[in-house]
Amino acid sequence: MADHDIEHGEHLALDFGPDGQVLVPVVSQDAITKEVLILSYINRAAWEETRRSGYATYWSRSRGCLWRKGQTSGDALRVVEIRINCEQNSLLFLVIPEGRGACHVHREDGTPYSSCYYRRVTDTDSLELL
Repeated sequence: MADHDIEHGEHLALDFGPDGQVLVPVVSQDAITKEVLILSYINRAAWEETRRSGYATYWSRSRGCLWRKGQTSGDALRVVEIRINCEQNSLLFLVIPEGRGACHVHREDGTPYSSCYYRRVTDTDSLELL
């Protein structure tokens, strides 16, 4: 497909490769607050499950399997809109968080962080909790 068609056309051209295993990056963002929650990846199976269920489903590189966010924690992400970048090689899921937080890391009190981006890098390259 020509660059012009990808950048200006109306045809979805996500490329998961011939076996469906090429990973496409996905930024999941809170649809209301606009806070970036997670950067994850999807393959064809995760894409199809997200579209079918309406809930963010990713490919877990560490587990080597499909991962429906919230399946075990109850902290699901309901997808309300999907956007694609100009080159059709990354996605943005606008989501409504359902649960206590989006991150699998928990605070000392046991509650999950609302976003996986809960620390900032300081001028001295140390990490500071937000």
